[in-house]
Amino acid sequence: MALIASSVSGFAQTVIPLYPAKIPNSKNVQDREVKATDARGFIRYERVSKPTLEVFLPPKETANGTAVVIIPGGGYRFVSYTNEGTDIAQAFNKMGVAAFILKYRLPSDETMEKKEIGPLQDAQQAIKTVRLRAKEWNIDTNKVGIIGFSAGGHLASTAATHFKKTVIENPEKVSLRPDFVILGYPVINLSDSLMHQGSRDNLLGANAAAEKIQAYSNDLQVSVNTPPTFLFHSADDKTVKIGNSIRFYEALVKHKVPSEMHLYPKGGHGYGVNNKTTPDLWTDRLCNWMKSNNWVK
Repeated sequence: MALIASSVSGFAQTVIPLYPAKIPNSKNVQDREVKATDARGFIRYERVSKPTLEVFLPPKETANGTAVVIIPGGGYRFVSYTNEGTDIAQAFNKMGVAAFILKYRLPSDETMEKKEIGPLQDAQQAIKTVRLRAKEWNIDTNKVGIIGFSAGGHLASTAATHFKKTVIENPEKVSLRPDFVILGYPVINLSDSLMHQGSRDNLLGANAAAEKIQAYSNDLQVSVNTPPTFLFHSADDKTVKIGNSIRFYEALVKHKVPSEMHLYPKGGHGYGVNNKTTPDLWTDRLCNWMKSNNWVK
């Protein structure tokens, strides 16, 4: 398997292809991935058709066996790799948690046979990969979670509510259910009143059928088997309405799924690890939640 090694901010990384062989549900077309860097130095990827998993392992002396797959946002149009990827991985490493950034395929009729399942395939494959290689990375297979932001939150919540629908090859019968879920200002409901238009159109198409919209409105897919969930969102988010998190939380409570939600009056959208409008850090609240569930010591 091809490996690319590098180092950022003192945290060792390894990038691996998500699929060791053929990428499922893909058309044989030219790779047209675009990497862009903005004025802040933030990296984003567009037109991703060859998914990867970037490995961030904590120091052995602080590692606790917990792992998390990180799914950045970007409206299913790009992958916001720095503020919702590498920054998040470093925050988890400081908690002793192994982190794996998923650069997932962006839904496209040009590159996929069935675009709405492409991102979910990648999320399931990421969870499967972490569990299959758990011994190598010193991970407890019963402590593998997932975190997603914005449209990445939609993908993470899809993985958390659609895990019984296996959309990848899994002859090993590895569990595809995350052990816990963390959602930051997530896209959840795809109805006209709550949806993020770009995310819905990019994933399902501009004229999606009502039954497909319902199937991918993940608050409607919550069950008693949905993993414990932590949510945070800001009331002044003009990109993804706070009602998405509230609706999902209400569904979790209804089904008696252990959950915790933090709502901030300000912060807007896409702030990643640092909501600059408050001294209260959602990562601190998250660490406390993870401690209370024995995922962090």
